Amino acid sequence: MCLASHADGPCILLMVTSEVSHFSMAAIELKNITKRFGDVIAVNDLNLEIHDREFLIFLGPSGCGKTTTLRLIAGLEHPETGDIIIDGIRTNHLSPADRDIAFVFQFYALYPHLTVFDNIAFPLKAAKLGQSEIRGRVQEVAHLLQIDALLKRRPAHLSGGEMQRVALGRAMVRRPIAFLMDEPMANLDAKLRVDMRSELKRLQYELGTTTVFVTHDQVEAMSMADRIVIMYAGTLQQIGSPHEVYNQPRNLFVAGFMGSPSMNLIRGTIRSEDSNIFMRLNHTDFSWVLSDEQAASLGNRPPDNELVFGIRPEHVVVTNEAVEGRIRANVHLVESLGSMNIIDIFLGEDPETANLITLRVRTHPGFQVEVGQPIWLDFDEEHVHFFNPITAQAIY
Repeated sequence: MCLASHADGPCILLMVTSEVSHFSMAAIELKNITKRFGDVIAVNDLNLEIHDREFLIFLGPSGCGKTTTLRLIAGLEHPETGDIIIDGIRTNHLSPADRDIAFVFQFYALYPHLTVFDNIAFPLKAAKLGQSEIRGRVQEVAHLLQIDALLKRRPAHLSGGEMQRVALGRAMVRRPIAFLMDEPMANLDAKLRVDMRSELKRLQYELGTTTVFVTHDQVEAMSMADRIVIMYAGTLQQIGSPHEVYNQPRNLFVAGFMGSPSMNLIRGTIRSEDSNIFMRLNHTDFSWVLSDEQAASLGNRPPDNELVFGIRPEHVVVTNEAVEGRIRANVHLVESLGSMNIIDIFLGEDPETANLITLRVRTHPGFQVEVGQPIWLDFDEEHVHFFNPITAQAIY
């Protein structure tokens, strides 16, 4: 297939060689991988095992090292330290053409003068396969991608979604041991992206091919991945299932990055009184008694008793009628989004910075309140999080 080093650059042909292709498994292992560009550490001592037939997604903000990691696996970049192992073979010395992987880029890089059939067939022709086998494979892939009727067209007569499918077909027809995809849906409109997410997940399940996918879109990652690798500043922050990284964030970055709206993170102070342990949010009148389980988990809290309290917007319970035991606050802002409301609740103000301390809440669209109106709130105790503000690591 055609593997371009960048969007407009020359293509590198991926030719299958017996050195890798005779292995049936497609596990990928990264051992102590470090990559620098000048003084910038793009990937910092990364250790990761990608399982056979897994759909693994690298997720993180721009510049976090996710695309560099993908290019290291492909052989387009070379690690300064560490090993890249594909199916038990150390591939550091192998060229991209000898790794038996297929790379799908954000920019499809289709040949404009070739038909869809010839674009898909290109890597097979380069490998000098017979005409009958080429035709059979192309038709098989075209049927799977539902582009049978497009085989005689040229790229100029295709929509963005159709070009996306052709690029996938060109990768699939080679029958590689793994797919590497670098934000392949970034140029599609919102509705088409939703459709293509389902298609890609279905195709990966049917083909059973190890797939490594890069995106900055949380919805893509949550809806498609078997596991998500969250990266920041070249460092792996957390790896786990979509459920794990969303509901059990290991540090403040993951907690604040995952979710839309993101988790509420507010500094607070722990104090003991009688036999109870109280949590009070700084610069507010908001305090409550911790459960025995929560209190027991705080044995390794900082000596000054400062913590960061975390709760997701959907785990804040609110009512517009007074309820005993709940905290009264005022509505600061209301965003009606059709399927839900996002309500900002005013809790207090930091006198040093003059920053407002607010709590974001996600409610049913039928829950109607106005700005300035009083509201009573509580937390779903099972979904409360505490973080150490010094180490940024989760405590509870």
